[in-house]
Amino acid sequence: MTLSEELQWRGFINQTTLDDLTKLNQQKWTFYHGFDASADSQTIGNLAAMMFDKVFMRHGHKAILLAGGATSLIGDPGGKDKERELQSEEIITNNVAAAQKELQKVFGDNEFTMVNNIDWIKSMSVLEFLRDIGKHFSMTPLVQRDYIAKRIGEDGAGITYTEFSYTLLQGMDFLHLYDEHGCTLQLGGSDQWGNCLSGVDLIRRARGTEAHVITLPLVINKATGIKFGKSEEGAIWLNEAKTSVYRFYQFWLNVDDEGVEGYMKIYTELSKSDVENAMQKFKQEPEGRHAQKTLAYEVTKVVHGKENAEAAVFATNLLFGGGSADQVTETELAVLAGELEVVEVSTDTPVIDTLVSANLSESKGEARRLLDQGAVKINGEKQSPDAMLKKEQAVLGGHALLQRGKNKFALIKL
Repeated sequence: MTLSEELQWRGFINQTTLDDLTKLNQQKWTFYHGFDASADSQTIGNLAAMMFDKVFMRHGHKAILLAGGATSLIGDPGGKDKERELQSEEIITNNVAAAQKELQKVFGDNEFTMVNNIDWIKSMSVLEFLRDIGKHFSMTPLVQRDYIAKRIGEDGAGITYTEFSYTLLQGMDFLHLYDEHGCTLQLGGSDQWGNCLSGVDLIRRARGTEAHVITLPLVINKATGIKFGKSEEGAIWLNEAKTSVYRFYQFWLNVDDEGVEGYMKIYTELSKSDVENAMQKFKQEPEGRHAQKTLAYEVTKVVHGKENAEAAVFATNLLFGGGSADQVTETELAVLAGELEVVEVSTDTPVIDTLVSANLSESKGEARRLLDQGAVKINGEKQSPDAMLKKEQAVLGGHALLQRGKNKFALIKL
């Protein structure tokens, strides 16, 4: 499968300045993709862009990943009804460092050049910016861009010169990377189309040569019609401190049937035959959710590594699939402990008291009723009202799994 074929099969093509996509197969490209640094972690929306980049990398093209250390201080007005709250340089610097760590994990052994646009923007004077960059831009097409026209229209909130200048700065990034690295292709999200064109126009006007852009479509949850990755709790983050490995895995495990094939194409590196085989098994036995299980494992492996992905599978099977608690690994225990409340209790403590201390019951009276009803288990075994914790129950690396009903759990450290 050629690069252009794989991009189309995976659904990565939204808009492009290329008149023929097969031109991608005819030379080795140096491309760049910018990543926002307005938060201390990337989301799975950003992950789709990273997987887009990885397709190019697998086909032998040279990648430049740009951290927006300067442009994030301005704030991209695209897709926003009002101006973003400006953040301090210290916060942006920390966010850039966090993004770099996540990019390194996701891209793994793939080679890429990491740059930060603060390095060439911070030293430029206002006069240099106006003379060398601003003079190449006409106001007319800029104010006609959708997100700017909407903001300055009759019902718009208006737009500051700070935000308006964002598109010029992004265009300058492309020009700088063209000059310094021979970069002639920019990748971006569909909401960046206008900003990307600024770079194409700037290179044409300032250097008299051709550059190109390809944008990937916004990933939409087909079941809800809203932006993919937004849950009741908010965004799904790549940083496990913000979205635990277990919750990250569970998110993918619970995606809708309608969208699962598309998500496998975008968010995994599975081949076409692998995706087809997974979907065939899924269609033969939908209740087994083979497609979702394949997707959840593969995406978790990309973001958090194989060991954590396997630990998330173990934790899910232990909590909901009757999996065995024998021979738990440190990683498996860490994934469980990251999701469940952990309570340290002495042996020979009544299970009634433990239910209360583990916040699985509001009172001893309620705890006794739960035990009378057979609704309390330790390591999958029902407990009697007079049961006491025993040392031999600490089968999970010195811990026992306390369960109330079907889906309430706590780890008891004995």
